[in-house]
Amino acid sequence: MDLTTRLERLPVGKFHYKLLVATGLGWMFDAMDTGLIAFVLPALAKAWGLTAAQMGIIGSAGLVGMALGAVVAGTAADRFGRKAVFSVTLLIYSVATGLCGLAWNYESLLVFRFFVGFGLGGELPVAATLMTEYSPPAVRGRFMVLLESFWGVGWLVAALLSYLFIPHYGWQAAFFIGALPALYVFVIRLAIPESVRYLADSGKVEEANHIVARLETQAGITPVYAAAAVTANVNTVVTTAKGGIAFKELWSPQFIKRTAMLWIVWFGIVYSYYGIFTWLPSLMVTQGYTMIKTFEYVLIMTLAQLPGYFSAAWLVDKIGRKATLAAYLAGTALASYFFGQGGSSATVLFWGSLISFFNLGAWGVIYTYTPELYPTRVRALGSGWAAGFGRIGGVLAPVVVGYMISGADGFTRIFTMFTITLVIIALAVLVLGEETKNKSLDEISK
Repeated sequence: MDLTTRLERLPVGKFHYKLLVATGLGWMFDAMDTGLIAFVLPALAKAWGLTAAQMGIIGSAGLVGMALGAVVAGTAADRFGRKAVFSVTLLIYSVATGLCGLAWNYESLLVFRFFVGFGLGGELPVAATLMTEYSPPAVRGRFMVLLESFWGVGWLVAALLSYLFIPHYGWQAAFFIGALPALYVFVIRLAIPESVRYLADSGKVEEANHIVARLETQAGITPVYAAAAVTANVNTVVTTAKGGIAFKELWSPQFIKRTAMLWIVWFGIVYSYYGIFTWLPSLMVTQGYTMIKTFEYVLIMTLAQLPGYFSAAWLVDKIGRKATLAAYLAGTALASYFFGQGGSSATVLFWGSLISFFNLGAWGVIYTYTPELYPTRVRALGSGWAAGFGRIGGVLAPVVVGYMISGADGFTRIFTMFTITLVIIALAVLVLGEETKNKSLDEISK
């Protein structure tokens, strides 16, 4: 029995939930840092006298780093392993976040935000790949969306920290707290095993066998395998990989439709997310809300992210990735349109909460869907390039919003733009997407 079959026959148990929590906490710390800059910007603008354009560039600096980090880390994870790259990227963004609290001017903050983004962008696709490669097919979608739900928890932590600390201790305090995840690297090294699929694909069969045998024993299954057969299979894969499989394979006839769809969707979802959420506290301040009231409203909106994740986690294995993703993108488009029309505080809260609900549910599905569409040899690479290309949208969005925000109808125009973007990518999923529900990773990648 080969390694893949043995791995996928494991019942869902303590190991899977432990891995989910261990990778999820890393995900939560990522979100916490991303959320902190959104809440810091209004205070920073007041302290340093920043223009709207400069605020947009601060948001974009981190996203430039995320684009590069996703590509570099994705490539490195297919070469050096998922676990090692996960640890390094987490350490990079934690240290860089602490340095942001020491920034002495606008330019130094831009440099530190770039390195924060580099670590963040590298960690996310690698963690998603690791979790995908351990999740049983029947519950893979649910586990991946639950992993992404830790992002909502991270934003809640960021909102609470900002609400409790920034008004009383200044914006620097938020960044210093954001450096604490560096300590979590030690937990990763102890609690998370290397990907069995990566080890097998790299020819490290004995190490892979040891991990699977341990998991089988924990699940009450007697380990049974033919090492020679597994080795022969792995050698075939490795030889093929050395024969020139790289970036160009993502655009081969086998994968071109999948890659095109993923790049379009990633660009649009990152563009809309960072354009909306990086600017949300500042946009609400421009609408006449006080900073304290803005933080309260955004905290309430952020709470809606969690039921968005959980509902998507239930639907993704029931009706499939394609239908769930398209529906949640369309829901975000509708909520964005009505949010942009303004109105009473209750109206703003209602539509803003729906944006959080649908948008973050869609994020959970795209992180599920992306690594499923590529084979092990290019899974992290393909995921990293899709996320990296998407970050270009994230780089552009904060700057675009910064220039559009002026004028009496700026708020409405901004959210009309995001509505159109979200409709386009929902259509891309419906036209180009393939369904992967309940399929093994080997079956999907053929």
